[in-house]
Amino acid sequence: MDTAREARDYDAMDHSEVNRRFVDDLLAEWSPDEPSPASLLDVGAGTALIPIELACRGRPVRITAIDLAQEMLKLGRRHVAAAGLDAVIKLECVDAKSLPYRDATFDAVISNSIVHHIPEPDAVVAEMLRVLKPNGLLFLRDLLRPATTDEVERLVLTYAGDDNSHQQQLFPQSLHAALPVFEIRELIVAAGLGDAGVRQTSDRHWTVCTRKPNA
Repeated sequence: MDTAREARDYDAMDHSEVNRRFVDDLLAEWSPDEPSPASLLDVGAGTALIPIELACRGRPVRITAIDLAQEMLKLGRRHVAAAGLDAVIKLECVDAKSLPYRDATFDAVISNSIVHHIPEPDAVVAEMLRVLKPNGLLFLRDLLRPATTDEVERLVLTYAGDDNSHQQQLFPQSLHAALPVFEIRELIVAAGLGDAGVRQTSDRHWTVCTRKPNA
């Protein structure tokens, strides 16, 4: 999604409710109230709407938001500047499969709707865990692959029915590329985290919410 048109169309879609729910659910599990700001990494931040939503909640946090799509980051930088959050949110062009950060750098690592874009998501999850501090929170959410074509059509009509034709094309493509719950559960178990934090959380999303072991 690294053409100007794709970035604009994605950014123009109404993600506000999904983003609010993501941040609500994140903060229900993670309360950064330390004297110094907590450090958070957002992997696949796109146009930075979730980092902005989080930063506007007034919690003591410094956010590193990464994406590999330059056009998305261009829009993200405009949004961050318009919100007056340049001191809180740092946007970087980074490949999630090879993070340029030291081990145990971040108090939390989050990601929304990036896993379905990655051919080998296990490598990205391994990198997320590497840069996450012991007992740090891993909070991932992505689309859930529908079981039938009829279900795909229902979801597109329900959640993208008012979008333009290009936006309506993007959504079913993402649904078809998404993982079912059992596949993300297998991936998380293989990463050494157990499966207790993996669940379906809406008619079109799964969520991983778990802590990195201390040892």
